[in-house]
Amino acid sequence: MDLAGQVGRRLKELRVERRVSLSELARRSQVGKGTLSELENGRRNPTLETLYALTTALDAPLSAILPPSTAPSSAAERAEISGRAVSAVLIERFEDAAAVTEVYRARIRAGAVQTSAAHAPGTREHLTVLHGTARVGEVSGPLVAGPGDHVEWAADVPHLYCAPSGDVEAILIVRHPAHAADGKPGSVE
Repeated sequence: MDLAGQVGRRLKELRVERRVSLSELARRSQVGKGTLSELENGRRNPTLETLYALTTALDAPLSAILPPSTAPSSAAERAEISGRAVSAVLIERFEDAAAVTEVYRARIRAGAVQTSAAHAPGTREHLTVLHGTARVGEVSGPLVAGPGDHVEWAADVPHLYCAPSGDVEAILIVRHPAHAADGKPGSVE
C-alpha cells in the first residue's frame, strides 16, 4: 500500500477509535469534509500542514497516523511528508508513560515560511540545525539557529519555520504529553 493509503487507513482508524465523526473532524481541523474523505480513502496525498491539523484535532501526535518506521534501514528509504516550507521524515518514535517523542529529519526550504497551529497542551519542539540558518519557534518571538545550534520552544501555541537565507537541514524532536497519545482528554474541544 502506498503512503497516502497507509496514512488514510491509520487516520480513519484513529478517528473511529476516538469516536469522532467525519463531519466533526472536518469542523475541528478546518479541513473540508470532501478532502478528509479523500484522505481517509487514500485518494489524496496529504500535506504536512493538513496532517498536523487533523492529528491536533484528534489530540494525537503526528506519528499516530504515519506508517511504522521499523522496516526501512535508512532515512532515505522512509516516506517523506511535505508542506509549504517543511519536509520531514519520521526517524524514530518513542513512547513511555509521560510522553510520545518523535524524531524527524527535517528540511526547511529557502524563502518559505510555514506557520503551524498550536499542538496539544504541553507539546514542545526542539530543533538542532545541521546546515543553514533557521528562524523557528513561537510566532510572537521566533529564535534563530545556525549550524550546530539547538533551540526549543512551546509548540502548544502557533509557531513557525523559516529558512531566510538558504535551505536548512535539521533534526526536529517533537515531545507530546502522554494524553495526546492515549486518548485521554486533552486539547480537543
